[in-house]
Amino acid sequence: MTTWTAPEINRRHEPFVADERAMLQGWLDNHRDTLRLKCAGLTAEQLRARSVEPSGLTLLGLVRHMADVERWWFRVRAAGMELPDMYDYDKDPDADLNDIADADPAEALATLAAEIEAADRAVADLPLEHTFPHRRRDGDGFHEISLRWVYVHMIEEYARHNGHADLIRERIDGVTGS
Repeated sequence: MTTWTAPEINRRHEPFVADERAMLQGWLDNHRDTLRLKCAGLTAEQLRARSVEPSGLTLLGLVRHMADVERWWFRVRAAGMELPDMYDYDKDPDADLNDIADADPAEALATLAAEIEAADRAVADLPLEHTFPHRRRDGDGFHEISLRWVYVHMIEEYARHNGHADLIRERIDGVTGS
């Protein structure tokens, strides 16, 4: 069993007093770091360990999912970049979460780090008021979404999945907490 050696992760903490952009970025960075810390010190097998039946959720799947979500919301949607899908969603709409049997954890974690950096660069010069059209969930046309919404959504997305990661990590080796 090979343990993934995490790069030094000093979890950034959100600012207590800051302008809106710095506050949103601070909370997002804190959640990004939290997910990576939940994966630190585990073997590839542990990162692939499923949570609890019937769920197939794994830490590795969460890492892959969040890399894709970073790409999708910040680079593709907000910045308007044309980028290929990271996974074969034609084969499985949840391929990022499910197709992990042969996935390399070190590569997945490096991809997450790279997508985070690329996401931050892609929107660095865009104001929070920047908007883009997005198809409505009901499929009935489009509505405008702001970069501010993307930040809030990403904080929510990480917070939800970090809760999952905390439970999965506790099941693997008993480690709990932040």
